Amino acid sequence: MSLPTPSAAGAWEVGPARSMEEFTREAQDYLTRSQQGTVNTQRAYAGDWQRFTAWCHTYDRQPLPAEPATVAGFLTDLAREKKVSTIQRHLAAISKAHRLARLPNPASDETVKDLFKGIVLEKKQQLKQAQAFTLTHFKRRVQAIEQDRPDGVRDRALLLLGFAGAFRRDELSQLQIEDLTFDEEGLIVRLQQSKSNQTGAPEEKALVYSADRRTCPVRALRDWLQLLAEAGRTSGPLFVSFHKGQRLGRRRLSGVTINKLVQHYLGGQYSAHSLRASFVTIAKLGGADDSKIMNQTKHKTADMIRRYTRLDNIRQHNAVIDLGL
Repeated sequence: MSLPTPSAAGAWEVGPARSMEEFTREAQDYLTRSQQGTVNTQRAYAGDWQRFTAWCHTYDRQPLPAEPATVAGFLTDLAREKKVSTIQRHLAAISKAHRLARLPNPASDETVKDLFKGIVLEKKQQLKQAQAFTLTHFKRRVQAIEQDRPDGVRDRALLLLGFAGAFRRDELSQLQIEDLTFDEEGLIVRLQQSKSNQTGAPEEKALVYSADRRTCPVRALRDWLQLLAEAGRTSGPLFVSFHKGQRLGRRRLSGVTINKLVQHYLGGQYSAHSLRASFVTIAKLGGADDSKIMNQTKHKTADMIRRYTRLDNIRQHNAVIDLGL
């Protein structure tokens, strides 16, 4: 049995030499990996941080280091349209940026913490499933929209597209004219990004011509695009605002404005999400299977379809009908 030989420095060598500096370097690599997180998390945080810095630029505030009052203002602005999980993710991105920069973390400020708690409580009170409308109600209200005004042409197209395409309001807001492709069968709408598809390949939704021209989403879109083309708009935001006097603007409709339009035409008890919820409910009651519904809503699981299905009227979905009494 041979013994290890002493090194020139007088130490016994029992394998590859390791130093404290090497351990430190490896530890730093692990720490960096932990701080960065997964690739998807990095992308999400990068987008959230970009939104925060853009907001700070708009309001002439410093993003790094940010004052607690700046973060509070940003969160308050987000709370007008975004859900709690989205707001929380933005706050986490701000927090991580300050920690990585070794700067005081404004997200740890007690006022910011209390503000976020207040937003959560308020959102919980507001959180309820969007009420679904009946097809009869929807068609009656859409048919009543005056078409002799440009905003009426826009609003009819918006409501019909939102319902037939089972769109979220943010998706409707972000649509571009270039996202629409017409053919003899109808229309293909290409979604560059959606809530369920943040970084993947673009998704497509199909709409077909309806028998009744007054409630045909494809013809309604063509009518609106013709007005846009007459104003020289052949690219850019699909749904835009109007100035006073029915003068076409360039600012795309926000999700908040779309929600107000739905309530204006369909009733205050409904919201923009009612367009999507009602698509699921009406299609389900009409006998469509989950796979067909999911092909339009882009839900990933049938569980979400069952959750979104509104069967408010117990007579509509009740085995007592099948008893034969």
